[in-house]
Formats: sequence, structure tokens, C-alpha cells
Amino acid sequence: MKNKHDMTRPPDLKHGQFGGPRRIQRPVYVDLLPPCNNACPAGENIQGWLALAQQGQFEEAWQLLMADNPMPGVHGRVCYHPCENECNRTRLDATVSIHAVERFLGEQALANNWKVRMDRHASGKRVLIVGAGPSGLSAAYHLARLGHDVEVHEAGPIAGGMMHFGIPKYRLPRDVLDAEVRRIEDMGVKIVLNHKVEDLMQEHEAGGFDAMFVAVGAHLSKRTDIPARDAGKMLDAVSFLRQVESGTPPKLGRRVAIYGGGNTAMDAARVAKRLGIDEALIIYRRDRAHMPAHEFEADEAVEEGVKIHWLRTIKEIDQSTFTVEVMQIDENGRPQPTGEVETLQADSLILALGQDSDTGFLRNVPKLAFQKDGTIIVDENLMTGYPGLFAGGDMVPSERTVTVAVGHGKKAARHINAYLRGTTYSKLAKHELASFDKLHVWYFTDAAQRPQDHLDIKKRLSGFDEVVQGLKEKEAVYEARRCLSCGNCFECDGCYAACPEDAVIKLGPGKRYRYDYNLCTGCAVCFEQCPCHAIEMVPEPA
Repeated sequence: MKNKHDMTRPPDLKHGQFGGPRRIQRPVYVDLLPPCNNACPAGENIQGWLALAQQGQFEEAWQLLMADNPMPGVHGRVCYHPCENECNRTRLDATVSIHAVERFLGEQALANNWKVRMDRHASGKRVLIVGAGPSGLSAAYHLARLGHDVEVHEAGPIAGGMMHFGIPKYRLPRDVLDAEVRRIEDMGVKIVLNHKVEDLMQEHEAGGFDAMFVAVGAHLSKRTDIPARDAGKMLDAVSFLRQVESGTPPKLGRRVAIYGGGNTAMDAARVAKRLGIDEALIIYRRDRAHMPAHEFEADEAVEEGVKIHWLRTIKEIDQSTFTVEVMQIDENGRPQPTGEVETLQADSLILALGQDSDTGFLRNVPKLAFQKDGTIIVDENLMTGYPGLFAGGDMVPSERTVTVAVGHGKKAARHINAYLRGTTYSKLAKHELASFDKLHVWYFTDAAQRPQDHLDIKKRLSGFDEVVQGLKEKEAVYEARRCLSCGNCFECDGCYAACPEDAVIKLGPGKRYRYDYNLCTGCAVCFEQCPCHAIEMVPEPA
């Protein structure tokens, strides 16, 4: 029996043989850029690993994820998932819970002791990394995969930086963080703890390093001048969180005020509640719509009994009495004073007004330039003015999140690798974005998002157990299958079944399709049937 593609057809319709119509367009298979991939600060191929996860190929999905991000167990918990904000599925029902599937894969890797596959060829080059926070660890991981000898010098007693001392245990269990750091060490990265770099150039020469990457983060809390007479205990949020993490929490009294509206303020308030205080209240000069904290952070804080006083700024403190002024938002979104004042009662004040980087150890490095806020000026390759010295994370001008820092580490590693090999790294041009209007969403059925369970409120406040729970295997597969595969063929066979001329040739599982243009009439039925816009119609070549 003949294959259907062996049937006799006019040899080429584009030339109008036998008096037939001349084809004016033809279909081509394309790969567009999914919005989730485009939005990820770590540059993950999210659509790619979701496609593997939905087939139950969890280790393969994890390996693909690990090509870009060395800590999926961490990121599935602490990333603010900008990928989900851009997910096209939000226009249908609700975003794919990408972070939850990433967390599932990270947990599977730890449970099954999966190893990163590396084809490492030693370069003989040595790289010094200063700081074992997310950016430094990411750079170390990627440089190790690229064949370089990496040594990380960390001032603190444990690796992780603000992931360890700034993110509470109820958001990031320490066994997960420690295990993912240990995996990086097992790849050959040397982490030297309790080693504060005082003079970078001396460190560089003593170790015989060929390149350096500094990523010390932002650990110095910003201060503000508040007139105070016999004020109670005042401390900064970073020090407070560090003391709690170290097992020596300060005495706060019954009522605690937290000054600030960012994620650190929310964490400080929630931690204070877990220490058994009666009342935690946040004072912030803007309204909720203009707070820097993420929406879900504020929601969870309020759920746990934290009170938030919006549009308030502290004018004076007299012992435990706080005089605050009521603010109003102007047409530009800025808070303006009204002259109206109120009083609040609190025994302690925690300042959560942001952090700065300690860059004193760099001051004797020639050709460096700094912003007014102390951050280092780098070029598009993350290299400073001093050749071979790169910087990233919170100490360069950028958004300050774990995922952005990890993205910096990967980017720096690629440019450091090129620098060490005497070449340049050029990022591939991005494909066209697969926007929602390009999809044929009639194909997809409604499928509600699988929510993650949360720890009961009473149990939350009695300790530091993890609040948000993970997905089970069945739920993770379901959630991965909600992906629309925007702009990338997932072999649904729509084009293959719809073609009236049998011009679509199936190449086998994972190999997609090709066109037989001797049979194709350019009717565009395949294009109309493709749900994810993996086919485009292009003009017929002259």
C-alpha cells in the first residue's frame, strides 16, 4: 500500500503547471519567543522545560532548567515570577503556575540526587568571586560548567547571602538552600567562608586569579533622621532578620512598628509576629497601589494579623508614642504632607528603608566609577572600568531581586569566559514575541489553576514552618499541561490532519513536521489550525 505522500500530484503549483492556480504564499514552521521566557530575569527556557515536565520527563526538564538557573528549589519559592505576569494564559483564565512547577522539579532533584550533566573541559584559568549570595553563586556555577577554576570568598559564616539572612525560613527552608549550595560545591567550586575581602587588588595578586567578579550584595541598612526623645529600641530590618536567623532575637516589647513598605518590611513584621508580640504595625508614606512590596506579600502579612498604616510618615518619637503625619498622593503619584497628625503606640521601631552596598574594599582599584548611591557602574558586559573585573547583583544599578541577581551571575559568567578565552560573547537575537493575539485559543479548553496549599494561620504564627506548600506530581503535570506553548510547535497534529493536499509530513516524535511544497497550494488551512502560532504564511519566493 502506498504512503499518502507518494500519490501523484502536479509537480509544483507555484509555477502554475497544467493551468492550475499559481501559489502566492506558502506556510513555514517558526519558533517565536514565549512571553514567559522573555520576562524571566534568569533567562530560563520556561516553555521548553514545561513541555518536558508535562510529559513526565522530570529529570530532562530539570537539566534544561539548570542550563540557566542553578537553584530551582530556591527560585520556585522566592522568585516574584514576572514570567507569570506576562503569561498569555492570563487572558484566558489564570496564569500557568510556573514557579510551582519549578519548585516541584527542584524538590525532585534533591530527593533523587540528580547530578548536573557537564561536558567540562578545564581552561586552566582561575576566577575569584567575592560574595556567596545569589549572584556570586550563579556566576560560580556557570563558570564551573564552562571549565574554569572558581574560588568564592564570603565574609559570612555560611553561603547564601541575603537568601540565608534576609529571607525568613517560612519562605525559604534552609535545608533546600543549603542543598542547592552544596550541589554547586560538589561541581568543584571552592567556597571560603568567614573571609572578608579588605583589599581586592591584594587578594587578586595573592591568589593568581585571571578574572574577578564582585557581588557582595546590599547589607548596609539606610537610615533616616527622626527626632526622638527617650525613644525605645530602634533597629534596622536587616540586622533584626539576621539576629533572628542566628538564634538571638532582640527583645521587642508588646508592640512593634516597622517603617517602610517593601518586601523586607513585610518580612520583618511577619517575623515579629512569630516571635510572639501582640501587635505589629507597618507605617508607610505611600498608599497600597504605590508600595514596593509585592501584592501577595502584603496579603499574607495582613492575613497573619499585621496592621498597615498607609499614607503615614513618622515625624517624632517620644518614648513609646509615635507622632505620624497623614500624607496624600498627588497627581504624579508622590506623597505630599497634609499637616494632619496622629499618634500611635509602639515599644520598638524597625527601619526597613532599603539597603546600600559596602564597596569600601574597591576604593583602591583604579578606573572604577560609582553612582551616587554607591553602586558600581558597569558596561553592557557587566565589566567595570578595570579590565577583568566584573560586578553584578545588588551592587550594580538594577532591580534588587534574587532572580535578577542570578541572571547577572549567568551573564557575567558568559562574558568572563569570553574575556579569559580572548573572544567576545554575543547574545543571539531574540525571536519575535508570541503575543496573545497571534494564538488560536479556540483550541484550548478552560483549565483552572491548581492553587498551592497554605499552612493554617494558627500554625504559621507558632513557628517558622514553610507557609506555602508544594505541588504533588499529578498536580505539577496538570499545571505544566496548562502551558499554551506560545510560538512553539507541540506536535498537536492540527496541521497534519487539516491539510487537504497531504503536504504536511510528520517526522516522528520530537521531530515535528516539514512541508512538501510540490503538494502545498498555500491555502493556509494549516496556519488557521495551529493553536500556538508555530506556522506563518510568507509570500511565495519570486
